[in-house]
Order: sequence, then C-alpha cells, then structure tokens
Amino acid sequence: MPRIQIYDTTLRDGSQGEGVNFSLQDKLLLTRRLDDLGVDYIEGGYPLSNPKDADYFREVSHLPLANAKIVAFGMTRRKNSSPENDPCLKALLAAEAPVITIVGKTWDMQVTDVLQTSLTENLAMIRDSVAHCRAAGRDVFYDAEHFFDGYRANPEYAMATLKTAAQAGATVVILCDTNGGSMPEQIAAAMEHVRRELPCDIGIHCHNDCDLATANSLAAVLKGATQVQGTFNGIGERCGNADLVSVIANLALKYSYEVLRPGALQRLTETSRYVRTREHELP
Repeated sequence: MPRIQIYDTTLRDGSQGEGVNFSLQDKLLLTRRLDDLGVDYIEGGYPLSNPKDADYFREVSHLPLANAKIVAFGMTRRKNSSPENDPCLKALLAAEAPVITIVGKTWDMQVTDVLQTSLTENLAMIRDSVAHCRAAGRDVFYDAEHFFDGYRANPEYAMATLKTAAQAGATVVILCDTNGGSMPEQIAAAMEHVRRELPCDIGIHCHNDCDLATANSLAAVLKGATQVQGTFNGIGERCGNADLVSVIANLALKYSYEVLRPGALQRLTETSRYVRTREHELP
C-alpha cells in the first residue's frame, strides 16, 4: 500500500483546545518527539499571531530534524491588496519554514458574509497568495476552509477555489471539515469527485463535532487522500480534531498503509502520553 503523509497540527490547531497551554519549550520538545516518531509535517503555528510562535520558528531552525518538515500556517492575502505588502505573507516567508500552509475560503457564504468581498476577488486572493509563496521557493499546501459545507452549498465555486490553488502551485490541497458536521459518505463522495478533477495530492482535515473525525479521515484516504491532518489525542478547539493516534493505528493495522518510520507504531501510546503531560504547562 502507498505511504500516507501524516501532518501534525498539535502545536497550532491543538493549542486552541480549552485548557491547553504549550510553552515555547514544550513546543520544541514535542517537535523532537514527533520527528523521532516519523511524522512527515509538523505545523508549528501562525508566526504573526503571537511572539511565542514567532520565537518557535527561530528556535526550531536549530533542531537537527531527521524526518519531519516544519510548516508555517497563515491566511491568504487581505482583500484588495498585493501579496508583496501583506503582513501575513511577509511573516510566513520570514519564518523560513520549508513548507507554508495557506488557508482560504471555499464556502461562498463565508466569502460574501465574513470576508465581505466578491467571489472573484477571493479566487484572486487564493491564487496570489499561493503563487507568491511558491515564487519565494517554498512548498505550499492549501487548506480549503469549510470545504464540505461549501461543496454542499455551491459545488461549482468550491471546486473553483481548489483548482485555483492547484494551478497557482499548491502541491497539496487539503479538504477541511471545519465545522465537523459531515458524515463519512459525504466525505467519501466529495473526495472521489475532487480526486478526479485535481492533478495534485489531496489531504483531509477533520474536526470532531459529530465524533466522526477519525472515521471521516479514513473514508477520505480510502477515496484517494494521501495526507491526513490531525492532532495527537484529538485536542483542539470545540470538540477537537481527528486523533492522529487512532488514525495512524487504523491506517497501518487495518488497511496496511505505510505511515511514520519503520518500527515507530509501537511508540504511539508512549507519544500520546508524552503529549498529554505537556498540554498544561505554564508558559
């Protein structure tokens, strides 16, 4: 079976969970543990959001990582502005992480009501942001926020956002069940359609509001997703994220996919417990 990339967002999405408080030292220690386990990508945070995340990217560059690539997370450029002058994109590039994940709006309602801009301008925001980071020599992943809600409401536009990101140079497009309200059959059907239409790799990012994040992640992989995003122990905002401990074990043991590095599966429980000990440290 092919290898499934494991993208860990414990340090960013996981840190938004109630009562979770990683210090800078915690984040660096967890990075070493996740790298040693064989996690493919470690999302360190949003460098513009707070000084701790900015410090993390400075410090992590000195760690001798053997397996993982560090990822900086941020948003598309602001509406009606240039990528060259956008503070978020400047911070992402200044972090000097080899991979940048750009999150953008996929649901037409979010574009008009939240961003308060046109559907055309949103596509330009996606295209400009991905292309700008690619031109700077970074590998770029595109997180399609609220994809499954947007796909149900306006599938043509939702697909247009994905195609725009892929055409601009995104090497992985990630379908996000941001509200955590999708059922496995909905995930599978949408993933099958996207897989037919896009030439790049497809990822999945599920929240757990219906207690289906693990099931939905597995359903996406069975329909062609090659990257799974989640957090250790499923921590995160509201009801949390897909639990990578469960996802990894099921992919390896039930479906025989290649994950992590050889021999690392036996250390999942140990790593899960280690993450739990760091969640509530004071900064």
